[in-house]
Amino acid sequence: MSKAADRVWNTLVNAVMDTREDWRRRVIEATGLSFGRVRALKRLVDRPLALNELARSMTVDAPAATVAVNALEKQGLVVRTPHPTNGRIKLVSLTPAGRAVVSRVKAVTERAPAPFANLSARELDVLERALERMKE
Repeated sequence: MSKAADRVWNTLVNAVMDTREDWRRRVIEATGLSFGRVRALKRLVDRPLALNELARSMTVDAPAATVAVNALEKQGLVVRTPHPTNGRIKLVSLTPAGRAVVSRVKAVTERAPAPFANLSARELDVLERALERMKE
């Protein structure tokens, strides 16, 4: 990868990470959950995960994932079920209440931060086309 690509990527990552605080706060308000627990729920949308898979996808260690799952289970947002082929593993999956929380998260729209919203229509078009190319 080129130095220019690294520089642009880091600028983009920093711009996103440094400006998501408002959105995160609104997600926490909408759900009544810590953002870490929201992250756990979001990772379970597509399919149940073993605890170690969930931890890896959240980039936390297994004990931290266990704490989150225990709390979410206590609130009725996830359930643990036996793995169909490995009796030593429990799968964590969303309950209907957990899916409802994820729907509330998805309803919290992100607003473009001022520096981004202040780009010209042409600049936004160039950026949008570049991002679309990245999907290819």
